[in-house]
Amino acid sequence: MADNKVKSTKPMNKTPPKSPSDPAKDRAAKRLSYDSNSSHEGAMAGEISALEEAFRKFAIHGDTRATGKEMHGKNWSKLCKDCHVIDGKNVTITDVDIVFSKIKGKSSRTITFEQFKEALQELSKKRFKDKSDEEAIQEMYKLIEGKAPIISGVTKAISSPTVSRLTDTSKFTGSHKERFDPSGKGKGKAGREDLVDASGYVSGYKHAGTYDHKVQGSK
Repeated sequence: MADNKVKSTKPMNKTPPKSPSDPAKDRAAKRLSYDSNSSHEGAMAGEISALEEAFRKFAIHGDTRATGKEMHGKNWSKLCKDCHVIDGKNVTITDVDIVFSKIKGKSSRTITFEQFKEALQELSKKRFKDKSDEEAIQEMYKLIEGKAPIISGVTKAISSPTVSRLTDTSKFTGSHKERFDPSGKGKGKAGREDLVDASGYVSGYKHAGTYDHKVQGSK
């Protein structure tokens, strides 16, 4: 009975076995692939890094608590002025304010970086009317990339006849005159305090110290 049974055989797998791979080569291939992807992503990020950096600098301007992720309307207006987005002809301060109100949320007082780019897209159509939409936004980016807030309010020296008259030491009189030498340089403590003259001569005597010379010359 056992001999009459037909033994079923499984079909043989004709696929050749895989050759063992080199772990070192596998790691090198993975590293190469990762570096390639990272460099591509870095290149993409580099294209907007200058714009993002400018956004961050203006976003934190004048606010020590700002994180640089959101921008207030005041700083948005300053950015548009400092970067010459406002040209007084195609784009005015009113246009800038209208676009900001349109882009930000109803209950929000700030815009994010993505909303910032939307606002620039809106203004680029007015700022560069003779260019295509793509060219206009690129020109807009060039105005802003690498820029930082302009610090204003630095006091400059004012030159006027009144100031010159008040600071001319040669025209000082009385005790004020005694505080400066003929060249206009301050005498320091000697010009502020009365120092005792122990020379024996009357104050202001012009021939002080000449007696000894006369006596020696007569001998």
